[in-house]
Amino acid sequence: MAERKPIIAIDGPAGAGKSTIAKSLARQLGYLFINTGAMYRAVAWKVLQQGISLADAERIGNIAEDSLIELTGTVDALRVLIDGRDITEDIVTPEISQAASQVSAISAVRRALVARQQEMGQAGGVVMEGRDIGTKVFPHAELKIYLDATSDARAARRFAEDSARGIAVASLAQMKAEIEERDQRDKTRADSPLVQAEDAVYVDSSALSIAEVVAKLMRLVSQKVAS
Repeated sequence: MAERKPIIAIDGPAGAGKSTIAKSLARQLGYLFINTGAMYRAVAWKVLQQGISLADAERIGNIAEDSLIELTGTVDALRVLIDGRDITEDIVTPEISQAASQVSAISAVRRALVARQQEMGQAGGVVMEGRDIGTKVFPHAELKIYLDATSDARAARRFAEDSARGIAVASLAQMKAEIEERDQRDKTRADSPLVQAEDAVYVDSSALSIAEVVAKLMRLVSQKVAS
C-alpha cells in the first residue's frame, strides 16, 4: 500500500497570499489544491443573487447545506461551480469578498462547508488554504502554516490585483480599511475565528516574493516528510 501523503494546511488573513502560495506549492508537489475561501464566496454569491439579507442566518445556512458546490479543473485552471453553474469569474469582486466574510461567520454555513472540506481532503496529498484549516478542518494536519503580512502590504497587493482585473477600487486607503475590517470580523467571530494553531509555523510574507515564500514552505514540507 502506498504511503499516505500529508495534508498541508495554510491559514491566514485576507491578502496574505494564501491562494497564490498554496497553488504553487500544490503544483510543485503534485498535490490537490483546495481553496476553501472560494466555497464561502460561492455561498455569498448565491445569497446576493437571491436578494437574501446577509443578516438572515437561517436562510443562508439552508443555502450552504442545500447547494452543490464544486471545485473542478487543475491547479492552474480551477473552476468554481454552484448547482452546476460556473461562477469562477463572478466571485472575485470586493462585494463578494465582503459578503463572504459575513457569510462565513454563520455557524450553520461553517458546519456544512467544513464537512465537505474534510471529505475532499481526508485522503491526504492536499494543500488546503483558508482561515480555520489547521484549527478546525484538519487539526491533525501533518504541516500547518500561518501565512501573514502587514495590512499595508496586503492592501497594496489587493489594490494591484483588482486594478489589473479592471475591478474598480476607490483608493489604497479604502482597501486597507476594508482588509482591517475583515480581519476584525474574522478574528472575533464566535465560530472558528481566525487564529494561529499552536503547532503552526508562522510565516510573514510582507517583504518576501512568492518564490521566496514557496521555497521556504517547500523546505518545511521536506523536513516534515523526512521526519
